[in-house]
This record gives sequence, C-alpha cells and structure tokens, in this order.
Amino acid sequence: ALSPQPESEVFEITDFTTASEWERFISKIEEVLNDWKLIGISSGKPLDKGIFTTGTWEEKSDEISFADFKFSVTHHYLVQEPSDKDGKEELGEDALPLPMQDLLCMNNDFPPRAHCLVRWYGLREFVVIAPAANNDAVVSESKCNLLLSSISIALGNTGSQVPLFVQIHHKWRRMYVGECQGPGVRTDFEMVHLRKVPSQYTHLSGLLDIFKTKIGCPLTPLPPVSIAIRLTFVLQDWQQYFWPQQPPDIDALVGGEVGGLEFGKLPFGACEDPISELHLATTWPHLAEGIIVDNDVYSDLDPLQAPQWSVRVRKADNPQCLLGDFLTEFFKLCRRKESTDEILGRSAFDEEGKEVADISHALSKLTEPAPVPIPKLSVTNMVHSAKKKIRKHRGVDESPLNNDVLNTILLFLFPDAADKLADVFENRASTSAGSNPPPENEDYNLFSQFKSAPSDSLTYKLALCLCMINFYHGGVKGVAHLWQEFVLEMRYRWENNYLIPGLANGSPDLRCCLLHQKLQMLNCCIERKKARDEGKRGSMSDRSPGGASGDGARGGDHSGDNPDKEKEFGKSWESWSDSEEEFFECLSDTEDLKGNGQENGKKGAKESVNLKPEGRLHPHGKLMLLHPGEPLYIPITQEPAPMTEDLLEEQSEVLAKLGTSAEGAHLRARMQSACLLSDMESFKAANPGCCLEDFVRWYSPRDYIEEEVVDEKGNKVIRGELSARMKIPSNMWVEAWETAKPVPARRQKRLFDDTREAEKVLHYLAVQKPADLARHLLPCIIHAAVLKVKEEEALEDIASVKKIIKQIISHSSKVLRFPSPEDKKLEEIIAQIMSVEAIIARARSLKAKFGVEKCENEEEKEDLQRFVNSLLEQPEVSVVGAGRGPAGSIIHKLFVNAQRVPAVPPLEEELRRSGSQEERRQGLQSEFPPPTGREVILRTSVPRPAPYSKALPQRMYSVLTREDFRLAGAFSADTTFF
Repeated sequence: ALSPQPESEVFEITDFTTASEWERFISKIEEVLNDWKLIGISSGKPLDKGIFTTGTWEEKSDEISFADFKFSVTHHYLVQEPSDKDGKEELGEDALPLPMQDLLCMNNDFPPRAHCLVRWYGLREFVVIAPAANNDAVVSESKCNLLLSSISIALGNTGSQVPLFVQIHHKWRRMYVGECQGPGVRTDFEMVHLRKVPSQYTHLSGLLDIFKTKIGCPLTPLPPVSIAIRLTFVLQDWQQYFWPQQPPDIDALVGGEVGGLEFGKLPFGACEDPISELHLATTWPHLAEGIIVDNDVYSDLDPLQAPQWSVRVRKADNPQCLLGDFLTEFFKLCRRKESTDEILGRSAFDEEGKEVADISHALSKLTEPAPVPIPKLSVTNMVHSAKKKIRKHRGVDESPLNNDVLNTILLFLFPDAADKLADVFENRASTSAGSNPPPENEDYNLFSQFKSAPSDSLTYKLALCLCMINFYHGGVKGVAHLWQEFVLEMRYRWENNYLIPGLANGSPDLRCCLLHQKLQMLNCCIERKKARDEGKRGSMSDRSPGGASGDGARGGDHSGDNPDKEKEFGKSWESWSDSEEEFFECLSDTEDLKGNGQENGKKGAKESVNLKPEGRLHPHGKLMLLHPGEPLYIPITQEPAPMTEDLLEEQSEVLAKLGTSAEGAHLRARMQSACLLSDMESFKAANPGCCLEDFVRWYSPRDYIEEEVVDEKGNKVIRGELSARMKIPSNMWVEAWETAKPVPARRQKRLFDDTREAEKVLHYLAVQKPADLARHLLPCIIHAAVLKVKEEEALEDIASVKKIIKQIISHSSKVLRFPSPEDKKLEEIIAQIMSVEAIIARARSLKAKFGVEKCENEEEKEDLQRFVNSLLEQPEVSVVGAGRGPAGSIIHKLFVNAQRVPAVPPLEEELRRSGSQEERRQGLQSEFPPPTGREVILRTSVPRPAPYSKALPQRMYSVLTREDFRLAGAFSADTTFF
C-alpha cells in the first residue's frame, strides 16, 4: 500500500527558473522605486537653515506583498525647487550621495515638527516599508534580516541612492532599520530602544564612548567629534497664576444680571487654564569635544548659559470654554422630542374650567367690538396667573423658573411693560417699535447673511435668554416655561392692542428667520386691529384700515401684477361692512356731501351720473382726469396683506396647482389681482367718471406713454396712450377695470384678515416644541456668538483668528441660508467658533503669564506681545537673547517660582543665591527642574572599515526621557577598499 509514494517522488521535477516569493518581493520593491523615479544619482543643494520646518513635506504610498503579508511603501520627501542640472556634473564621480551629506548638515537639528526619522537622522527624503495593517508587526530576527537583505539587493539592482527603511517590532516602538547605497559606499541605519536607561548613558561622556566604540575607527588620534545638545525643561506648575476666570455664579441675581452675566450677553472664555505646559528647550548647537564637561559627577550644561532658547506650549485638550458650552448645550435642544405640554404637564393654555365650558362667552369676547377696558399693564400679573394655571395642572408648587429670574427676563424682553399707564405705553410703543433706522454696519447686517434677526430685535434677545435659561435655569423645562410665558404675552398683546416692542415696522422681513417674521406678522395684525378699533371709537371720521400712512407713496410705480403686491385674500367673516360701521360711515358720507358735493355736483353731474366721490385722500397735484378735466384724487386704499415666507410658499403652491386650463388661469388672475382690484375700486370711488388711462397714469406711470405730436392746427400737443402690454386683448388690467365697482376702501372686503392671521400666528407659536424653537433660533445664537468672538478678538488682535472668523462667517452664511441645515454642518460651525474661543483664551493665558500688560517699556511690551502671538501660531518659537532677553528672564522666573513653591527658602538663602558666580552654580540645581528630555547629536567623518578607506560621515542621535532611551545611529563604510 505504501509503494506509490516513492514512485511519485521520482516524477517530481524542480523548476529552478520560477521566481520564489522572496525574489518576487524584491522585484516589487524595485518596480516601486522605478515608478517613483528614485533611481540613479540623487542631487540637490545643501539644506538651508530651518527648511525642515518652513518647507513642505509630501509623501506618496503604494502597497506590495511578501507572499500574503501586505506591506505599505511610503516615500517621504521635502519638496525642493528643481536645482540647475549643471551642478550635477561638477560633483564628479566620487561625490557622496546626498543623504550622507545630510547626515553631517547642522542647519536643521531638532526640528519642531517632523517625521521621527527626519529628527533622528536629518534626512530630506527616505522610503519606509512597514506592515500595512496597524496591528501587524515584524518581530522575529530572521524575518528582519530577510527584509534587510531584500532592501539591500533592491538598492543594489536599481542604483537608487534614497535611504530605504523597514519598520520592525510593534508600531508604537518606532523601530526602524535601513540602508543607503552609493557608488562604493554604504550607510547602515541602526537603532536601540530601551525602557530602562543604563546610567552610563545619561551623560555626554558615556554617549561619546558608545559612539567611538561603534565606529571602531582604526585611526589614532580620532578626528574631533562635533556635538549638538538640547535639554528640554517642562513647566507644569503655574501656581502663581491661578486661572483668572471663575465660572459665573448662578445664584447672584442683581439688576438684570444673572450670575455676573447680563441678559442678552453671551459669556466668553475658558473655565480652566487653556495652556497646560510650557516646554523650554535650551540648545548648544555646536560644541567641540573636550570643550564641555558632562559626566556622572559634574556638568557644565547650565540652561541659563545655553546660546539658544526656544519655547513651545502644550495646549490643554479641549479646555472647557463658556461660549462653546452655551452653544453646544443649546444645540442639544434641537434633538429633544418633547412638546412644551409634555414638559410642563397638561396644556397650560387651557383657561380655568368655567371659561372653557362657556364657549359662547369666549366667542362673544372675540367679536365684541369695543376694546377691552385697559387694565394696568403688568407682565408680572400675567406671570402669576400663568403660574397658577401651571401649578394647578401640575399639582406642584415648583415651576421651572423662579419668579425673579422670569420677571427679570420678561422685563428685559418687554421693556415697555415697566410703564403701567396705558397712554405712556402707547407713546412708547410708537417709538420702540423700531422707528429709529437700524445701524448700517456689516456686523449689524450679518442677520441677512445668517437668516437670523437684527441684533437689537426681540427675537435675537429671546434667543439669548433661552440660551442662558437652558444653561443655568432648568434646561429644557426652563425653556418650555419661558416660551409659554412668551406666547401668553403675545396673546395678551394681541387681545389688548399693544404693539410688540423690538420689531421693525412694516411687513415681515423675509431676510430674517421665520419666527421673527411671524412676530412681525402679529405686530402687523395688532396695528391693523388697533387702527380699526380707534376708527370705531370715532376718533377719526374717515380713516383707512391701515392708517393713511404710506398711501401717498402710491404715486410711484406700483405695477399691479408684481408678485409682492398680490397677496392672498380670504373671505373675511368679520368683513368691513359690519352693521355698526355702515351706520357710522353713512354719517360721514353726509358730511362729505356738505363739503365736496356742492362744488362738483354741478360740473360732474353730467358725466358721472350723479356719483358722489368717496374715500379721497388728497388731490394728486399734477394730474387732471383726462375726460372731465378735474383734478385727479389719490384714493384711500387698503394696504396689501403682509406675508411670511411660509405663506408665500403656500400661495405659490396653490397658484401652481391651478394648472393651465382656462378656468385655472382665470382663478389665478383673480387671486393675483385681488390687490389691484381693490385699488381700482377705491380709485373709481374717489374719481367719478375716470377711465382706465387715468388709473394707469397714477398707478403705473410707465404704462402710459406720452409723445409730442403736431395737431391739425400745427400746434405741438402731448398725446398719450397705454403701453403695449396694456393693450393686449382681455389682459388682467382691462378685465379687472371692467369688473371693478366704485367702492371706497372702507366698504370693500378686507384684503388682510388680521383676526384670522393673528390667530394663525398665535397657534403657530403655541405648538412650537422646544426643539423647533432651538432650530428657529440657532442662527441668532450663531450670529451672537460670531459678534462676541469678533468683539473679543478685537481686544487681542490675532491675525489667524481674524482669518478663521472670516471663514466662519462665509461657512455659516452658506449653511444657514437653507430651511433645515444638516446637523453635521451646524456642528462644524459650532466647533469652529469653539476653536476660536480656545485660541483667544490661550492668548490671554499667555499674556497673563508673560506679564504683557504689566510691562512698562513700550518696546519690550511689543516684543513680548509678538512673542506671545507667535507662540500661538508656530510649533516652536526661539527666544531672542536666550536666557538674558526679556522673555527669557520671565521664563527663568517662572521656573524659579515653580521650583520654590514646595518649600519656601529662608531669606538668607535668597541673599546667598544672588552671590558669586560659583555659588550660583551650586544653587542652579534648584532653579530648573531636572530636564525632561536630553537630546544629543554626535557627528564626525572617519575612514571605515580600514585606515586607507574613504572618510565617511558617521552620526549618532540619542534621546533620553523618563519613559525611554533611544539611540539612532547611521554608520557609513567604504565598500570598495575594505
């Protein structure tokens, strides 16, 4: 049974021509190097000082595999201006490859931000091969050696002079081995990484020993080793600077201020120090061996004597900042699902039982013509009655907002309520309703970009109050409570004809958020109702519904079919012809007769079959009627109905749905020309015997074309006619003119049913959930936050922040313009605002620490200010004058103070410390803490491996911190003469 096996072995043919996995891997590496054109001689200029920080680093990646193990190959390189090719030839055959020259270059030691291999070896370009998956690692020694030999072969085959590294061990250890080849030369990159530091390597003399042993140079004496040392000291303890900003005290409530915060102001600043650490790096960039002593007994390395100081600050991770917290918490409201009723218990909008039962009573209250006798207007009265209702429904004596807070807020929102007397109130209302023109600056006009509301408006103030309540006073419950009080106040104002303060006059401003438009709409309704009620009281005998204001302006070009003017008109159940009003108006008609009737009764009687003119405002002044030749009177007209954007949308949908049938078109024209028709009827009533041309001359002068012609008698006369669009057969204007009857405005059907519209608005407000409210008002909060950030930045003047604020504004105006922006985009805006707040807080923290404000000398103050600003913008800032400059001496003081905190030294020690140089040397140990990091770079050029080899660059970098110790060496050898 076993016999077949040996037979089958006989037939096995080993084909030595197929490539092994290993060979395939090597050819893939070569392929990548070829693709990236990394073959042949590398050329470039010597590196400029600091180019590693100021220049641009780029990388490109590819993936290759060894059998089924995937590796990523990445080329890291400093982007360089193309150097002139002529320089290349001059280098000659024996020029060293560029990476080897870079090993000795001293212009870019200790770059503040760079790939670790750049910091360790000073290379401007290199390729890294690493396991593609993050958790994979090449740990076994044999595999490491296999990879190294693959690299070596690939470099040899392609003639590439770029250093090639392989990452071995676990990723977090950052262990690399690598190689670089040139004509007859090779550099090996090796590394040691230890957790425990052998004591002999903690100082310079120990490191020099390792370096020399490793080079194993046959020459004696050895060429001098050049040394660069950097000691880094970390200051974590700012004890003398407790963080100045305390979180506001919530319980303090003094005259409109809550917790040190005024209503209508957003808080700003960090609650904790936004700068956690200061890192001071003291550098000796260029020491020759033997100049300095640094061994286990004694060290010459005194940070105060270091020729170069540089500082970086470590920012606290996401420091808690007030404005950011306010915004974030308010934004969370947008995600709540509950309605106001669910939050506050059963609907608090129910009146007490008996009133609900007696519906007829409620109706008669609505339809009663006489205005309700005006009680003393007081927000608090209202509040208490609302509270009673809330308590009744909740059976709890606790409502989310306490009275003081609520009253403070309501008085802030409705300053007019402070004056109890109705007449005082009326005078104020007319002025406070926004008659003063808004300020014309770009900050103020941000509202039109953000679709928020003007920063002096009620809506904006409401947003800020809700934001504050949400943060300090009961969260979503407080918000629901305040909103409910707000809606009650709106209804109260509507029923009692009190205008709402803090809103611009006129129809809703479509540039603002919908909630603001709704409030403006309610104000329009109150204004109309007020005018009507006053009219009923007989205060004016002939009064147009909207007040006669603004009608004179009608003489302008009001083309009747422009979309803003045609407004929805509904059959009003409380139309103008109430029996009372008819009676009241008949009276005024007889007076009219006495006034005008006599004069034009005789003349006009023939043409206009004894029609009495009605509803005249005043004569036009310039124009005469074409046929009777009488003065043309401007009629009292109805104001067009104001609209909010949702109503406009609704209407355009209705108009679109009417379709293209003849009937639909007719209906559409009727709807669109409601306003036009009303104005024609008023005009006919005011100007008996007029014709369409008369109307057009007043209403849309551009549609009446006049030209000079010469008549039969040779005189120049002006002849006029209607424009072409007016002459289109059966056009809307002609149709409307034919159907219009002479009816004065006061007897027409109301174009704008204020009662219905007001009820619609009040209902809309009442059903808003806290989440809807937060979404409506978020643009106002973002608007306010941007203004706050701008105001704070102006005090600091930080260029980068100015730039970010510009970005926030353009970003927000794109996002907020649309009806329901995505949460993700809103979160981005809030994050941007928070980052600006953190930067400003950091600037303030650094200013305090470096005593910028206290500095007497103007020039020094400017230097310090510049220093603080660059600390914010740059990864590392060098200190002018090192330890002796103005900034240096402050930093020195900071360290001394931090060292001194644990045990305050007695006075005589203080005096002794400022004694001789030698004594200070001893006292030094306590001035600076032990360094957190020690970095040393050793360099030299020696022949290896034989005395007659070419002298080649050798370099070793060592870093020692509390956690670990690393040596990274690059040792070059001559491969031709060894």
